Amino acid sequence: MKRLLISTAALALAGCVSTNTDTLGSAAQTPTVTQSTPEDMASLDPSDSILFWSDDRRSEAFRDMEAHFPGLEVAPASVPRPLPRSTQTLPDTLQSSIRTYMTSSHAAGFMVLKDGKIVFEDYGLGFGPSGRWTSFSVAKSFTSTLLGAAIKDGFIESIDTPVTQIIPALAGTAYEGVTVGQIATMTSGVAWNEDYSDPDSDVAKMLGITPVAGESQAVTYARTLQREAPAGEKWVYKTLETNLLGLIVEEATGKSLAAYAAEKIVEPAGFEGGLFWMQDLTGGNIGGCCLSLRLADYARMGQFALEGGKGVVPEGWFVTAGSPLVNFGPQAPGFGYGYQWWTYPGGNYGAQGIFGQAITIVPKEKLVVAVVSNWETATSRTDREGFRELIGKITEALEE
Repeated sequence: MKRLLISTAALALAGCVSTNTDTLGSAAQTPTVTQSTPEDMASLDPSDSILFWSDDRRSEAFRDMEAHFPGLEVAPASVPRPLPRSTQTLPDTLQSSIRTYMTSSHAAGFMVLKDGKIVFEDYGLGFGPSGRWTSFSVAKSFTSTLLGAAIKDGFIESIDTPVTQIIPALAGTAYEGVTVGQIATMTSGVAWNEDYSDPDSDVAKMLGITPVAGESQAVTYARTLQREAPAGEKWVYKTLETNLLGLIVEEATGKSLAAYAAEKIVEPAGFEGGLFWMQDLTGGNIGGCCLSLRLADYARMGQFALEGGKGVVPEGWFVTAGSPLVNFGPQAPGFGYGYQWWTYPGGNYGAQGIFGQAITIVPKEKLVVAVVSNWETATSRTDREGFRELIGKITEALEE
């Protein structure tokens, strides 16, 4: 890939379907997918976005998104993957440091897996093992995984496929001439504002745009955007592009993201608590956000990626998806972006979302760390760096 220009505004943030019931395949093999519709749906008006809710209101919503927004509910796997307790432990001082971090960063849960076994697990904010917490942009890495599955299944020819070949409605928009891979790496060259503190930003307004009959909200909003660079030459973080990626998967497979995830993630990864995936106003799952899982299932997702997703994605998919296809260079040495996964120094990679959600994978040590939180602000360099520092200490404590 060509050397890419990186949006400094976006880089700063780095610190940061049908409504019918769907049953896929055999009940013994694939979880059931059902519609969930709240009686009193929260507003999607940008001025009342969840981004600007009070701390208490967010904390309540993060653990129960299905009570506030419509979405699809996926049942647990037919055979949940066991996560046995490891005989290894972390030093008492490190356990204390993790708990101190949890308190200061308002973390609701923190789990460490080594070789697929639980080394550390703790909870806060009244949260617990059977509860589910929203993901925000951690969902992007799930959508990326479904892209890999769609390529393996032959629904999408390759990452070089033009997006207009799958979504003809994007013809004539700023996404004309952009490939699926450029959407996946967020290098479309389309201008975008992902400022979570600004009610007038694109990210705040995209889900509030008036629906157009027969058209995804992602496409409707894409029509309003302009190009600022040739495709493939500039990286800018854009949640809309993951929403488009989700639409690409839905259009190619003929299934909702939740239904495809039931088959390609929940069942093979062995999720114990199922998942909830929020929908937009036109009924499509929101690819860039808002699935809800148990903390242990976030960790299971990391373990699934660590082990390569055998049989679900093309061989070597996670090695490529978790590599710095976009290298941030001297602006952020050692950091980059792959196919909807952030890449970190030392060959590590992970998923991360605003308000403190993350899965970090340390392949060399067969280590997975998952955290869910309610940070005081959407992005926090202090809290994100604190998490990365803990990853380093955990890795050192458990290295073989």
